[in-house]
Amino acid sequence: MIKQDSLMPVSRPENAQAMRRLTPRGAATRARIVAAAIELMYVKGVNATTLDDVRAASNTSKSQLYDHFADKEQLVRAVVEARAEQILERERGYLQRLKSFRGLTRWRDALVQRNALQNGAYGCGLGSLASELADQDDKARATLAESFAEWEGLLATGLRRMQDGGVLKREADPEKLATGLMAALQGGYLLAETARDIAPMEVALDMALDHVKSFLTP
Repeated sequence: MIKQDSLMPVSRPENAQAMRRLTPRGAATRARIVAAAIELMYVKGVNATTLDDVRAASNTSKSQLYDHFADKEQLVRAVVEARAEQILERERGYLQRLKSFRGLTRWRDALVQRNALQNGAYGCGLGSLASELADQDDKARATLAESFAEWEGLLATGLRRMQDGGVLKREADPEKLATGLMAALQGGYLLAETARDIAPMEVALDMALDHVKSFLTP
């Protein structure tokens, strides 16, 4: 289970927060808490981040924090959902109109450049959550699995678009190519995080792109 900390949760029905409509001020407070938790859990890790850490980083009181989240598990699930939406929104911007190999290269470059800003530290915003939560929280794991599937689906749809436009050969399998690209990306994130160097990420993505390139029409 997700490690708890010194703050004791206030007793209330599990879905009490979902049953009431937030005021604009309440919604802003909740968003501030989630944003702080996203950043802390990305840098420190989920288990190493305490509710006290989140409260301090978001400048909220104990009562404010527990008014929105009954315990750490609820907060973590909110972080997973918000982080997934952030990343998928970004990826939709790159992949929803993908129709050329050049577009695929731009997608690769954007990911590498973003990761280079922190020398590869911390890894993928979704992958780092998955590595900690997959065996701890089935609901969070399911949300992450759905998010990865959507991300991979964006790639597969773009590759099918390339195929329909005559850029990729008919014998290419967009779904398998998308899986290979996602595996290279996530493996590259992990190696870059360990080495504090984006070079392994570049190599992994470039080899995956070379495989896609082998299916381009003359």
